[in-house]
Amino acid sequence: MKTDGWIESILPDESAFSDFKAKCLSAENWLSKYNSHGMQVWIEVPADKGNRVGPKVHKIKCKITIKDVSAATMYDVIHDSEYRKTWDPAMVESFDIARVSACADLGYYSWSCPKPIKNRDVVTLRSWRVTDDDYVIINFSVKHPKFPPRTDVVRAVSVLTGYYVKPTGPSSCVFIYLSQADPKGSLPKWLVNKASQVLAPRVMKCIHAAAQKYPEWKRHNCPEHKPWLFPEQCALPRMDPSELAIQRGDSLENLDESSEQDADPQE
Repeated sequence: MKTDGWIESILPDESAFSDFKAKCLSAENWLSKYNSHGMQVWIEVPADKGNRVGPKVHKIKCKITIKDVSAATMYDVIHDSEYRKTWDPAMVESFDIARVSACADLGYYSWSCPKPIKNRDVVTLRSWRVTDDDYVIINFSVKHPKFPPRTDVVRAVSVLTGYYVKPTGPSSCVFIYLSQADPKGSLPKWLVNKASQVLAPRVMKCIHAAAQKYPEWKRHNCPEHKPWLFPEQCALPRMDPSELAIQRGDSLENLDESSEQDADPQE
C-alpha cells in the first residue's frame, strides 16, 4: 500500500483513490486464475519472485461484467450494512463503529473460514469517492483501543482492499474487487488456491445476485436512508481520525496454523 498523501492524515487523499483505481485497471503482474461467464479472477505475481522478506500478503483481483444492474445500485449494495446481513454467507459479525468524516467510517467485520482454519476479523477505516464517471470504495486496517484483537478469531490485516464500479450503461456496469491482505497465520496452499479459483467467483456471483434483488428490498426497508450518499443521515458517533493508527501486520501475533491439515477437507 502506498502511503503517499496519508502522512499528514490517516484519511486517504485523491492520490490514494487514483492509485487504487490504477491497480484495479492494471494488467501488469497479474496471473489469471478464473475466466468464465463474464467473470475474471487474478492473483498478483510478485515482480521479484526471489523476495521472501516481509509479511505474506495475498493479492487478488476479481472483475465481473454486469448487464442487468446499474453502477449506482452496486455501490449502494456494498455500502448498505443492513442489507449485507441478508446476503453475505461468510459474515459472522459486522457493525459500524464511528463516523470519521463525511466520506469515511470505521467498522468491524469477521468472517468464517473453511475448517479447520480459524475465522478472521478486521477493524477497518473505509473511505469512498463518487464522480460522474465511477465509484471507488477503499479500506485498510486500523488500530482502535476499544476493539483489540480477540482470542477466538485471528486478527487479519487489510493492507488495501476495495471496489471500483464503472457504469457502462443505465443498467449495466463493470464491477472490480481488489484485495491486498495479510491473513496472518500459516494458511495451507489448498486454501490460497481455493480462495482464487472457487471462493472469489462464488462471492462475486453472490454480490451480483444480491444487487439484482436490492431495489425491491430497499423499497421496503428505509428507502430514503442512504448515509453514504447523504452524510447528514449518519447517526454514528464522530471520531477524530487522529485517534487512529494504521494496523501493520508485523505488530500482530502470527498464529501458527502449520499443524492444520494441508489437504483440502472438502468444499
